[in-house]
Amino acid sequence: MVSKTYKTDTLIVKFGGTSVGTPEAMQQTLQIIQKEFEAGKHVVVVTSALSGITDMLLRLSGKNERLSAPLITKLADEIHTRHQLIADRLILDEATNAKTMTEIEGLISHVVNLSQAIAVLGEATPRVLDAIASVGERMSVLLLSAALRTNGYTSESIEATKLIVTDDHYTDAHPLWSETREATRSVLLPLLDKRIIPVVTGFIAATKDGNITTLGRGGSDYSAALIGAALPADDVWIFTDVDGVMTADPRLIPDARTVPQCSYREIAELAYFGAKVLHPKTIRPVIEAGIGLRVCNTFNPDHPGTRLFAELKGQPGIIKAITTISGLKLITLEGRGMLGVPGVAARTFETVARIGTSVPLISQASSEQSICFAVPASAAPKVVKAISEAFSNEIKNRDIDRVWATEEVGIVTVVGEGMRSTPGVAGRIFSALGAEKANVIAIAQGSSEVSISLIVDAADIVTALRTLHRLV
Repeated sequence: MVSKTYKTDTLIVKFGGTSVGTPEAMQQTLQIIQKEFEAGKHVVVVTSALSGITDMLLRLSGKNERLSAPLITKLADEIHTRHQLIADRLILDEATNAKTMTEIEGLISHVVNLSQAIAVLGEATPRVLDAIASVGERMSVLLLSAALRTNGYTSESIEATKLIVTDDHYTDAHPLWSETREATRSVLLPLLDKRIIPVVTGFIAATKDGNITTLGRGGSDYSAALIGAALPADDVWIFTDVDGVMTADPRLIPDARTVPQCSYREIAELAYFGAKVLHPKTIRPVIEAGIGLRVCNTFNPDHPGTRLFAELKGQPGIIKAITTISGLKLITLEGRGMLGVPGVAARTFETVARIGTSVPLISQASSEQSICFAVPASAAPKVVKAISEAFSNEIKNRDIDRVWATEEVGIVTVVGEGMRSTPGVAGRIFSALGAEKANVIAIAQGSSEVSISLIVDAADIVTALRTLHRLV
């Protein structure tokens, strides 16, 4: 029998890798948790792995390089050192420090054993990849929970394998909602009743059989949303290292500023087209549960950040934000005879899906004499080859003239609810780019009219971004 539902004063706080990646960062995170707990809230903490640790673990999986014994040892030692440094600074009780590091060392040893087995076998299954990738979060919760206890708070580290139940699509698993809701409530609500602070692993989950799965890179945001919706909480706060959703990438646009309010539709477009401030799947659980969502800065916690709303009335003329994706190529099928060829688009994208390539943008002329779409640059040769083979008869009969790839391009996406109610926004965009001689190769706009995406040459991405940011 689970405890009562906390709809009021229950807060999910999720911290990304940079928020726990150093002793100073984790100390700041502790202060945020303590402040909200002392304010009387029932706090559930969701944390990512320490920044950079998941990448090191994936190296240990042998996914992208051949493992050697010295490399395995080197990476394992680096992982241990990172966690030991934080433990020595923040877990001041010797017994708690020793116990925590013993558990962390056990997890590292498990990864080393798996890595050595992979080195012998020469390959790793998706299930083994998830087992290795999950270890970063499993170590992080041990540190953060122990640090809370050292500071006098009752806390318990929880692996989300006990909360989030998924299918067996390893490396990008899909949650099973009814099972997840029941498990999350049965584990967390009794702890919240007792004023215990649960510190939960982001990113990871488990099948019904208990096998570890992961929710895809960046999936800790999604974990927080699922847990918040399951309890349900009344708010989910995503802590990162910037002051909320920004008008552009501050690394490219120094005068980028915070967007105070965003609709879920706007943030979905931004997340899909490269803004890394929020995982794209985060949005659906909070919409369906009707709970609040906020994006804020661990290192500037007094800043209000960005509040997200299910619906937000568009303000005339407003372009909210601009985001970019680079490292793409544009694949084009063209031919005067395509108009009479049935199912060109269906066959094209069936072929692309079969070889496991993602397509972030599609553009087709109304004459149906050409269709083009973007793919990662590294995948372009195999995509061209596969499509050419799929349409070999049409190419032979000259219904399709050619299938080809451009040089490297990028997508620049302009987002804003206000665009759909404001005449002339597209004209302003193209006039501004034309004045800077930034050539637009292709465009795409969804029927929602919340975003306009432009394909530009790789060399023009930054110019286009800076030019359009002046319209924000």
